Amino acid sequence: MNKPIFAIPASTDSVSKPSRRTVLGAGAAGLLLGFVWSPGTARVAQAAAPAILAPNAFVRVAADNTVTVMIKHLEMGQGVYTGLAAIVAEELDADWSQMRAEHAPADAKLYANLAFGTIQGTGGSTAVANSWEQLRKAGATARAMLVSAAAQSWKVPVAEITVKSGVVSHAASKKSATFGELAARAAAITPLADVPLKDPKNFTLLGRDLPRLDNHGKTNGTAIFALDVTLPGMVYAAVARPPRFGGVVKSIDDSVARKIKGVVTVAQISSGVAVVADSFWTALKARDALQIAWDESKAEMRSTPQLFAEYRKIAEKPGESARHEGDATAALKGAAKTVTADFEFPYLAHAPMEPLDAVARIGADGVEIWAGCQFHTIDQANAAKAAGVTPDKVKITTVFAGGSFGRRANIGSDYIVEAVETAKALPAGTPVKLIWTREDDIKGGRYRPMYFHTFKAGLDAKGELVAWQHRIVGQSITRGTPFGGPGVDATSVEGASNLPYDIANLDVELHTTDVGVPVLWWRSVGSTHTAYATEVFFDMAMRAAGKDPLEARRALLKNHPRHRAVLDLAAEKAGWGTALPAGRARGIAVAEAFGSYVAQVAEVSSTPNGGIKIDRIICAVDCGTVVTPDAIRAQMEGGIGYGLSAILKGEVTLKDGMVEQGNFNSYDVLRINEMPKVEVHIVPSTEKPTGVGEPGVPPIGPALANAIFSLTGKAPTKLPLTASGVTA
Repeated sequence: MNKPIFAIPASTDSVSKPSRRTVLGAGAAGLLLGFVWSPGTARVAQAAAPAILAPNAFVRVAADNTVTVMIKHLEMGQGVYTGLAAIVAEELDADWSQMRAEHAPADAKLYANLAFGTIQGTGGSTAVANSWEQLRKAGATARAMLVSAAAQSWKVPVAEITVKSGVVSHAASKKSATFGELAARAAAITPLADVPLKDPKNFTLLGRDLPRLDNHGKTNGTAIFALDVTLPGMVYAAVARPPRFGGVVKSIDDSVARKIKGVVTVAQISSGVAVVADSFWTALKARDALQIAWDESKAEMRSTPQLFAEYRKIAEKPGESARHEGDATAALKGAAKTVTADFEFPYLAHAPMEPLDAVARIGADGVEIWAGCQFHTIDQANAAKAAGVTPDKVKITTVFAGGSFGRRANIGSDYIVEAVETAKALPAGTPVKLIWTREDDIKGGRYRPMYFHTFKAGLDAKGELVAWQHRIVGQSITRGTPFGGPGVDATSVEGASNLPYDIANLDVELHTTDVGVPVLWWRSVGSTHTAYATEVFFDMAMRAAGKDPLEARRALLKNHPRHRAVLDLAAEKAGWGTALPAGRARGIAVAEAFGSYVAQVAEVSSTPNGGIKIDRIICAVDCGTVVTPDAIRAQMEGGIGYGLSAILKGEVTLKDGMVEQGNFNSYDVLRINEMPKVEVHIVPSTEKPTGVGEPGVPPIGPALANAIFSLTGKAPTKLPLTASGVTA
């Protein structure tokens, strides 16, 4: 049997026996395509599938009784293959064992993210939320067609047909058929424009733990990531980029590099210099041999301490108003007690397990790309521009991504453009795999911006919070992009401008800075710093007033029942208010992000050597209707681990404009043996589902900091907490 050069086996995303067939077509005709392999060559050919039902862009019922759901979002570990397929399966009344999932083609006309408008992409924890109604209708439509097919075949009323676990039945005649057996007849039926959806009380799959559809491939090694893609005649590329952001190539001496055996070519591209070779290691060796003079006349040259000093100075003056209620200035002047604090947040790298990578090929028909694309439509447009073609000439095959946390969703499509520009420098039809090393990733920018926050709070004689003044200083993520506009950048102030506490006099202001370091959304975006700053400062103010942090929050959240519900559940499960042994303390925090509400309690203890140990984390989450509970728990646990990694260790610093970190030896991340015990509790809800990929991150930092504050009497206001001696 010939070993596949590149394929996405349907079985890698299912729980049954492997198959090399994959649904690649996206049109309503439901054309079943598959990769067919012969020695040394690869070609796409039609696969025989005489009976298949494809009533819409999302559902495919094959003659073998499998149901494939086309996933318009990127599966990067968050579980969309399973969650989105479960929504379809529920309305279809399918058996979970027959369900499959595959990435949909890049086609915004069919697969736009409804939260993004006309753009296909993944982000903002929107996958389930924007697909909920869409996929329920897709599944219900397919079910109605299968039922109609059975009724026609058996000459019985539609109302007498039942569907359960993938079997269509008629009790009176004792007739039954599988979806696969009915698919051909159903395909001839005109889909109904409007179909009834299930009453949630009748759900049989949603709300249950289901085996993930991508588990098998990711555990037996058959799942395909961009690093796994290999095509005939493929070459490899590494790119030399400027050591300082904003630098450009002045001159290149590639004479030594070109003499290295296996080097194919050296080409200047927009981001630097690409070295192409017959192996990636050869490309790296040749890249190291390049002699490049960089023009740094427009490069960022400042160091981190200098930037923070400038930020502090900027914060002394009023900024652009993000929220204004009452008169905080007057209330502060009349306060019986004033509490102040400053917070510093460093740049953070995304550091996904799989660094950026893509395969590109430019031929007579256009551009082909294989990548874990997070912004399909934007990547298509940028690739088209780089290749000099129209976007419709760019075909993207989306493969699994080994994490992203926002890094693969950038307006410039940096790694995609690099791959296409490199392919353009090669003979037509030559595929090239471009890979970023870990050092490329950590030093490559697109960071969570560094921020400085300053606070003033006023307390009256009774200890009531009467004034809240909050200023934020940092870069804009959206300025100059289609997601930005005039005025305050919402991504800089989210979590602060919508502070839920009932405070009569409240000001939130923003200073947007101009720094030459490229920045990007990072898992939970603005709430990564605003939740920490607001929740820790809230504790500082309430402890100054002599109030219990939980009860103080509850009192000011009377108009926010969902915030209170998660707070109450987390506190109850953590035993808030019960006595703890000496040297042990708890901290609590709550945050809303992307429509989901999360509260967390951290429990810490002193260690014999004077450090602090994280003993356990209790998490409560309200994300609306529960689709797959295990995915919710996994994302909360993962978000807590990711957040702890940043809070405890994460920091990218500059020295004279150059990034000082390069790999995990200098940009440390949380190791599995450092992960504390985590308990996740889900609030029952009948609201529409919201996201869970990001909301678990914001509360963990302040919950931990507030526990440290309770234990030591000092609130950590500068991150990371490395200097505080905190361990897991």
